[in-house]
Amino acid sequence: MKSFHIKSDPNQKDGIIDLSKLILENSIELKNENSLNELVEKIGDAKYVLLGEASHGTHEYYVWRAQISKILIAKKGFSFIAVEGDWPDCYRLNRYIKKYPNSGETAEEVLHAFNRWPTWMWANWETVAFAEWLREYNEKETKNHKIGFYGLDVYSLWESFESIIDYLDKKDPNTKQTAIKAFKCFEPYNDGEGQEYARATRMIPSLCENEVVELLSKIRVNAVNYNTDPEAVMSVEQNAQVIVNAEKYYRAMIKASAESWNIRDRHMVYTLNNLMKFHGPKAKGIIWEHNTHIGDARATDMVAQGMVNVGQIVNQQHEDEGVYSVGFGSYQGAVIASREWGDVMQIMKVPEAEKHSWEYELHRLYAKDRIIFMNQNLKKEIGNIKFGHRAIGVVYRPKYEYLGNYVPSKMPYRYNAFIYLDETSALHPLHINPDIRQLPETYPFGV
Repeated sequence: MKSFHIKSDPNQKDGIIDLSKLILENSIELKNENSLNELVEKIGDAKYVLLGEASHGTHEYYVWRAQISKILIAKKGFSFIAVEGDWPDCYRLNRYIKKYPNSGETAEEVLHAFNRWPTWMWANWETVAFAEWLREYNEKETKNHKIGFYGLDVYSLWESFESIIDYLDKKDPNTKQTAIKAFKCFEPYNDGEGQEYARATRMIPSLCENEVVELLSKIRVNAVNYNTDPEAVMSVEQNAQVIVNAEKYYRAMIKASAESWNIRDRHMVYTLNNLMKFHGPKAKGIIWEHNTHIGDARATDMVAQGMVNVGQIVNQQHEDEGVYSVGFGSYQGAVIASREWGDVMQIMKVPEAEKHSWEYELHRLYAKDRIIFMNQNLKKEIGNIKFGHRAIGVVYRPKYEYLGNYVPSKMPYRYNAFIYLDETSALHPLHINPDIRQLPETYPFGV
């Protein structure tokens, strides 16, 4: 790791990086939505725009991603938003924003039904506001040009089974029996998150693999006969693919390796590619995921662990079509998270960033609320320096974040741009506990 020093005295010897001057010369102040014009200009004709977040529970990350997405949709003709969420849940929101029959009365109603932990990731007022904007925008679009909203993740095994069985009950009763057979294979291990199935595969390594592959194959063969909305057909195929890859994910989860992570991120890219194909040759996609997924893994220590991620794979596959990634981060503030997996959500303080981390250095430079462009100047001057870059997950313990919440990163190679916010606030969930409608008194309606 290359060491560096910040130049604070203009009389210091050459060779010491003047990080303050470097950042200020290659960034702009983020004041309001008009400040995003230069970012959108630099995105240019890219077909893939990846928008990150340093946590899954920060208000400002959701709001700024939504604002960037609105401009890209309105001015650059983007086709859909694909997020780090479950396919069945997000597809219901997709139906609502496209005003499909019986798709719900309000975005709040649809999003409140997102009851699998961590609910706050999408069941929040920030997403409600963006979904209502999408629905209004789609009012003036023709059927084939309405903006979509989809989930890329692999976790929805049981929900995808439910969606498939319900669909096949009406369209393909014979294949429905194959779906029920596959479901019954998993049923003894229905603990919600796949751990029981993972443990069972120690004894029988391919426990339900054949059943789910057979289901996917039959759906693909018979899909041409379903004679229904093409998007509904695409959705049932995607649910079958989720089940196949979820089975692989849970089977790999029991091993102490990077394979389960890689299966998940490869599945998300597979889903993204399917969405691009479905939306046609002129399609453009906006991806919302955590920085650890959209920032190129090759610029981090993830590569030493044999891990790949969405940012790396999309760059490798689609560089010629244009890929632009934007990371997010802040120095301090508040966040929604849980102290244990499956625990209740709560507002937590995000402490001041660790010394010499990326966020710490930006704070020291008084780079408050800036868009930093990772151009050739930054690559030349600090491209070989690994900064600790904060990453907060759905499970967070602020007192111990120095033990594992910083990813060593060559920042100019991890993103094309970085949005730095000096202080951020907590997201505004629709409910505190799954299946309980409860809004804290301290949460305002407005976002």
